[in-house]
Amino acid sequence: MPKIKSGASGRCRERQQQRRELKSGGGLTFNTGIGQHVLKNPLIVNSIIDKAALRPTDVVLEVGPGTGNMTVKLLEKAKKVIACELDLRLVAELHKRVQGTPLASKLQVMVGDVLKTDLPFFDACVANLPYQISSPFVFKLLLHRPFFRCAVLMFQREFALRLVAKPGDKLYCRLSINTQLLARVDHLMKVGKNNFRPPPKVESSVVRIEPKNPPPPINFQEWDGLVRITFVRKNKTLSAAFKSSAVQQLLEKNYRIHCSVHNIVSRKCFCCFNNLLCFKMSLYFLFCFIYHYKILNFEHSIGSLKDSMSCLTSTRT
Repeated sequence: MPKIKSGASGRCRERQQQRRELKSGGGLTFNTGIGQHVLKNPLIVNSIIDKAALRPTDVVLEVGPGTGNMTVKLLEKAKKVIACELDLRLVAELHKRVQGTPLASKLQVMVGDVLKTDLPFFDACVANLPYQISSPFVFKLLLHRPFFRCAVLMFQREFALRLVAKPGDKLYCRLSINTQLLARVDHLMKVGKNNFRPPPKVESSVVRIEPKNPPPPINFQEWDGLVRITFVRKNKTLSAAFKSSAVQQLLEKNYRIHCSVHNIVSRKCFCCFNNLLCFKMSLYFLFCFIYHYKILNFEHSIGSLKDSMSCLTSTRT
């Protein structure tokens, strides 16, 4: 078998990197491997900013400002813009663009990965996001405190459609239910790939997100764990999802710890308890789902759940 030269594989990687790095008209290179696609159409830039309904007193967070096409327009509308950028070359380009103008004093640049950075206070977030960070950034945003008023964000089209999908839609998933639990989400407009420089391989969409204030009175981590189990196999019933071996082992472990801590002597085998618990968990998810779509009051749902769980406690000992 002929040996493959290591130099050849190195040159292949270099060519792939060169294909990802494309020059702009001014000679600046964009690395598409980290999602650098600058929005160049001023009409779309203005439309996005209009949808944010900014006020003169607003502090605006922008992620991935690029060369500043949107940043300059935001500075004209808001009191202050906090731009978060990873690429030092683009940071320099951004400063150069507003240097010597009244807008320079209104711009603050945060250098680094926005997912690893504590978000500052802001009233609105307007951004053409690197698509690779869409999901983690959305939830970082929705769990941020204090609350912001709204976010108008550019996403890959399919991701945007998942955000706004409703029950019964093919794209309805864990992302849909978690996002819509915490916020009102609206699809604003489609954006073609030719409106970017360099153009991405996918179509894009703009979405407006308004967090619910106050948020639903639940522990989001626990809720997400529940939704994760239910969406592992979308075609399974809720009861079947909770009866998988991994979930059963976790339930049994937690049940035995609970019994030990509270000095509870169980007179029933765990499998009987588990069958009943799976039913109650399915019931809990149903109540939460009903609340999510405004059919029943959440407090009524939780009250019914507590009654059910008290029955469970009385029957298991």
